[in-house]
Amino acid sequence: MSHPWLCPCANHPNGQPPPGGCCSARCPSARQVLGQGDLANRALCCWRSCDHGGCAGPVPVQPSHGTGAACPGAGIPPAGMVLGTINHRVLGATETGSAWVLASPGGWRDWGATPPSASKRGPPKMRWLRQQGRCWWHINWRRRRPGAESGPVGGAPSPRVKVHRDAGRCWHGMRCTAVLGAARAASTAPLLRGRLLGLARRTMATSPLCVPPPQGLLRPLAVPERLLLGPGPSNVPPRILAAGSQQLLGHMHPEVLQVMDEIKAGIQYAFQTQNRLTLAISGTGHCAMEAALLNLLEHGDTALVAINGIWGQRAADITRRLGANVHELLKPPGEYFTPWDIKEGLAQHKPSVLFITHGESSTGVLQPLEGLGELCHRHGCLLLVDAVASLGGAPIFMDQQEIDVLYSGSQKVLNAPPGSAPISFSERAREKMLRRKTKPPSFYLDMGWLGNYWGCDGEPRRYHHTAPINSFFSLREGLAMLAELGLESSWERHRANCAQLCQGLRDLGLELFVKEEKARLPTVTTVRVPEGYNWKDIVAFLMDNHAIEIAGGLGASVGQVLRIGLMGCNSTSGNVDRVLSALRDALRCCQRSRL
Repeated sequence: MSHPWLCPCANHPNGQPPPGGCCSARCPSARQVLGQGDLANRALCCWRSCDHGGCAGPVPVQPSHGTGAACPGAGIPPAGMVLGTINHRVLGATETGSAWVLASPGGWRDWGATPPSASKRGPPKMRWLRQQGRCWWHINWRRRRPGAESGPVGGAPSPRVKVHRDAGRCWHGMRCTAVLGAARAASTAPLLRGRLLGLARRTMATSPLCVPPPQGLLRPLAVPERLLLGPGPSNVPPRILAAGSQQLLGHMHPEVLQVMDEIKAGIQYAFQTQNRLTLAISGTGHCAMEAALLNLLEHGDTALVAINGIWGQRAADITRRLGANVHELLKPPGEYFTPWDIKEGLAQHKPSVLFITHGESSTGVLQPLEGLGELCHRHGCLLLVDAVASLGGAPIFMDQQEIDVLYSGSQKVLNAPPGSAPISFSERAREKMLRRKTKPPSFYLDMGWLGNYWGCDGEPRRYHHTAPINSFFSLREGLAMLAELGLESSWERHRANCAQLCQGLRDLGLELFVKEEKARLPTVTTVRVPEGYNWKDIVAFLMDNHAIEIAGGLGASVGQVLRIGLMGCNSTSGNVDRVLSALRDALRCCQRSRL
């Protein structure tokens, strides 16, 4: 039997050991491939000798590898890694609890804390190891019968076979030691590792597993450090990271329900509302948009959607899918709607819901909301506002501005990971939902169920879905940090840093996309792509050379603008200076088109 991957020495072709044992004790190249120490070398000598006609005699490995004897120095192999072959059978290792199993191609199997019973016969032909502290312990199988083919015999360990300190009879333990030694060497020898993996792939043809373990998942996760100054998500501060890494609790545990109540209070503060139906959707801002529309609208209802960027386009798309009649109010990117624009649309189309975006992050526009709620209510219409990019960065007063439905996201100014979305419904909106003729088309986003789970209806809470507990922990801390800073301080910080950024961009000779200062979104600033430059080159240069993310346009603004976000903890004067310096460097180094 050939094992060319075990010894690179050309002195013994076909893997045949020389008289007196393997060359590994003498061959420098073999020692280099096999790795640290000579345990694996000496164990390999016994393995190869046994594999070609019986053990060559006592081998100086201490201690011996019989029942209950440790295998010192054998590194713990990675889970799922194929280690080698014994008698043409591929061995692998996988961790299941405290046990490791070396298995034949017939499939993985774990016998738990004990080897198979004496009555177990035949198919498994596996070797059983268990972890004990930092050592590996080997439970020997019955020694092969004299004259039998090379290979283990199925069944349990035989108590009659005395293998302690008997290298001639512990051939199987020595082989396992060699396999583990080769695995440890493989971690430091790319060539050997490649040959092992190649052997595994060839053997997959005889295995019921047709998909091997993904190689990318066998490597450690590596996440680079970057400053996220795009339109979102923003960087997560250590306090919120720590909250999200807390141990899980059950989604109906009283401690989790208490966290949900605190989130509800934090949303009411951030939105400036006293609405009972206030909660966080288990999903992103898109999910909250869909939840708002599908709970308010039924088939045949009429909706008016104000579109001056991508979020109005998305809302119109969702509304059409619900079977509602959609009318669009249009403004070019970079402009906002006046009360007169809204009044004309309401009078002409008589909608039951008006959708408008407070912070249009695709164009950098901040939509004025004063008077729009009162205007909608005079026309028998509800006002639905998207504040994903603006919450905490620009003033908004849900109750005072008579907003009926308001939603946001966790990953912008709140600096929490994406995956939870604050939302609130006024009494007018709640009453409209109660008058529905049909159930909402989504059970997951049904506000009747969600409101009960969040304790908004005064009834005992019922299970609705398994909430993302750790996302709620993170959102709770994000809202807590906003409350500690104070809304007015947060609004002022974002305004001041946005003004500093805009002035710095002008000093670089760049043109701001939104002309009116009062209509500029403090959290996302848009600047025109300078003439002669490719926006992709600028974005890539900042990422590759400064580890800073900014973004190009989105929707109708693609190719026209660069978007720079200053949100939450990222909205600092130092970050403004850093991104301006990086842009100055990019304008100097990026190649300009001659056209």
